Amino acid sequence: MDLSFPPVVFWDKEEQKTQIDMACRTAEEFTKHYYENIDKRRQLMVKFYMDTAVLVWNGNGIIGKDEISKFLTALPLTEHKVGALDAQRILDTAVGGKLAFLITVAGTVKFSSKNHRPFTQNFMITNHEDKWKIVSDCFRCQDPL
Repeated sequence: MDLSFPPVVFWDKEEQKTQIDMACRTAEEFTKHYYENIDKRRQLMVKFYMDTAVLVWNGNGIIGKDEISKFLTALPLTEHKVGALDAQRILDTAVGGKLAFLITVAGTVKFSSKNHRPFTQNFMITNHEDKWKIVSDCFRCQDPL
């Protein structure tokens, strides 16, 4: 069994700053549009996902943008508040040479008239035809201990 690892990629300081800035800008813009749409224009959510996207929503697995859209449309009305956001670029070799980011979000979500609950959500997004598309989406409500 070969346990060797691919070479580590290090960017110089200027390139590293550029990569961090791009990841932050992309994450801020993407999540702003995502949560505005899921809260107010859910019928448009199909446009956010790749054809073969995967969603894991509180343990429920859904495959394909049309099935994901049906699932999200059936959820109760929501109001998301983002409290924290983190983003990093994924190495090109991990995603078939495409530009991609991993975005982690933490915040609160209110379903219909219930109280806000903490949630976390992780997106892997890639640039597809000059638009950011979700490859993988994992949403989880958090319950207090």
